[in-house]
Amino acid sequence: MARCAMPRRSWWVPGRWGFYTAMQYRDYITIEPNKRGGKPCVRGLRITVYEVLEYLASEMTEEEILDDFPDLTRQDFKACIAYAADRERRWMAAPLLA
Repeated sequence: MARCAMPRRSWWVPGRWGFYTAMQYRDYITIEPNKRGGKPCVRGLRITVYEVLEYLASEMTEEEILDDFPDLTRQDFKACIAYAADRERRWMAAPLLA
């Protein structure tokens, strides 16, 4: 498949087979100072990004997590992963002081 000739913009991410739109996690992840100690939560719920990622890392399937937390959606999982990836990218880009 040929590469898409889309201009490089902040919301376009180069993919293996062309360009695709990055997940807009800011529509799903909220940070409220009085909820869960200001930790990033999913859509204002009392479920933190950390908890969702921990469940996924512990080999729980999406179906098992959805059974335990029916308010979550598959898009919420993608948003949590996108948030963690963006946070990691920003952390790695910060210069280290010697």
